[in-house]
Amino acid sequence: MKKLLSILLVLLVLCGCGKSSGSDNGELYIFLPGEYISDKVISDFEKENGVKLYITTFDSNESMYTKLLGGTVYDIIIPSDYMIERLINEKMVQPLDKSKLKNFDQIYDQVLNMDFDPNNDYSVPYFWGNVGICYDRTLIDQADVESQGWDVLRNTKYKGMIYMYDSIRDAFMMAEKALGYSMNTESEEEINAAYEWLIDIAQNMDPAYVTDEAIDGLANGEKAMGMMYSGDAALIATENEDIAFWAPKEGTNYFVDAMVIHKDAKNVDNAYKFMDFIIDYDGAYENSTFVGYSSVNADVLKDLSAEGGDFEGNDAYIPRDRTDKDEVFHNNEEVLKKISELWVKVKNTK
Repeated sequence: MKKLLSILLVLLVLCGCGKSSGSDNGELYIFLPGEYISDKVISDFEKENGVKLYITTFDSNESMYTKLLGGTVYDIIIPSDYMIERLINEKMVQPLDKSKLKNFDQIYDQVLNMDFDPNNDYSVPYFWGNVGICYDRTLIDQADVESQGWDVLRNTKYKGMIYMYDSIRDAFMMAEKALGYSMNTESEEEINAAYEWLIDIAQNMDPAYVTDEAIDGLANGEKAMGMMYSGDAALIATENEDIAFWAPKEGTNYFVDAMVIHKDAKNVDNAYKFMDFIIDYDGAYENSTFVGYSSVNADVLKDLSAEGGDFEGNDAYIPRDRTDKDEVFHNNEEVLKKISELWVKVKNTK
């Protein structure tokens, strides 16, 4: 009997049974937006921890969610705030054990305790920023941008010179803020007014509807102005000194992308190692320098924007602290369906 028990014990160990997190596998599977991590961060983490990273990218929160619904499991997922809210509500992610995050106190306090996860019970901030107007100051009057806010994109003086970012949520956010509404409005009247605002641009401004093409296009002078995420604008400004960034006073989307652990993750211990590595000074510094988005590490944020830092004098690198008119998106599938249908009509308008 003792011999039989010994054999069974050996078989359990060889099969990997009894592992609570799978961290002994020496691997970690991460699902994140494209071009959102430095190659050096990957190699440094692997070397320091003896863990092989397997990186898969997605192009939108919605496509990421669809893949998860299909049964694909990743250890760490890095979605945006409103999608994290949905994943929490649908119990697709697991609560954090913050005792395993010794660097959590290095995080910039403005990105903690957000509405979508009030106590950071599930999420660890990764990057943050806001949305504003990126423009070439040699072609666009700064006074127009700052006085007109989002409405400068309807100023016919700049017809044919603008990019419209092909993002349903952000496009309607911009229109709703320009009209003085909440970007989380559920009012059909307000949503329709925002639709008419966007139709006006489509009919009178000859906009180019693009996504990441706007980054190179603005840097190279193909267009002169467009709505853009602050991190992308920060990178453009390092390449072209004529590029400026302005977050309209009417309000904007203040966003936080964060790391969460899938409910069925197999490499949980390694997930905590990665999260702690990313928010620590060295990992955060390298990642932010490469990607261009605002670091969640308070000291990195300060040093990169200080004299001699990579983003010294760069208005886009440190977005303003959240004002009472800036909001975080909330998940609302009914509203998203409505504005998705309207957005198709906007883009088909000539």
